[in-house]
Amino acid sequence: MIIDFHTHLFPEKIAARTIDYLSKKGGIPPFSDGTASGLIHSLERAKADIAVNLPVLTNPSQFESVNRFACEINEQYKNAERRIISFGGIHPLCEDIDGKMKQLKGMGFLGVKVHPDYQETPFNSDGYIRILQCAKEYDLIVVTHAGIDAGYRDRPVMCTPALAKEVIDKVGHGKLVLAHLGGYETVEQVFELLCGKDVYFDTAYVLRFIGEENFKKLLKLHGEDRILFASDSPWSDIDGDVKILKSFELGKETEDKLFCQNAKRLLGI
Repeated sequence: MIIDFHTHLFPEKIAARTIDYLSKKGGIPPFSDGTASGLIHSLERAKADIAVNLPVLTNPSQFESVNRFACEINEQYKNAERRIISFGGIHPLCEDIDGKMKQLKGMGFLGVKVHPDYQETPFNSDGYIRILQCAKEYDLIVVTHAGIDAGYRDRPVMCTPALAKEVIDKVGHGKLVLAHLGGYETVEQVFELLCGKDVYFDTAYVLRFIGEENFKKLLKLHGEDRILFASDSPWSDIDGDVKILKSFELGKETEDKLFCQNAKRLLGI
């Protein structure tokens, strides 16, 4: 089994223009059209079984519409041969974070996604701290973008390894996932500050760039039980990332943990 823990999709009526905008902003070509059917096609080519969709609220007013669509995706694909599990989304400037996190739990979501750069808020802000505290209370996973974002290179990084460490030390939520192996383009700081912490890393987008030596060093320092295979589709090719990870020749037991067992344990499936 292969579970891709970090993917993105959009409603069909806005997918094309959203992908075009984000592609131009970040200078990154897409590998899919950003729709649910496009994601399923990518899973099929990679012989992968499950994708976790991670929606992002760029402003608090999107809470109802984004999470309504995420619920529709969960309902549509819950019994499909290739399943999409959508998380919910929340913004650190939402009013009544406690109530909204309780609502997301009641809607059946297994977790939420936040993106400090898109949400223009440092990860150690009160809003994110409260989101994590509520996530602990309601047993929800939290996935955050970590490190540099290609579309925001001209701005301060909102979730550096140092900020992530500060939050982990303060809140200590064991179901926090730092995307991009703890911080895109900040691997040395990840080695120093984050490896060994009670936190998960996903491999979204970075397998093409990190190199086998650095990946194996991170695996040794952080442990193979807290790393999740992820592509960041449509911004990376699922099949290509599967092949890269397999090329590292980690052994079947380790591969199984990274491709599915760690994710199954975290998702409770």
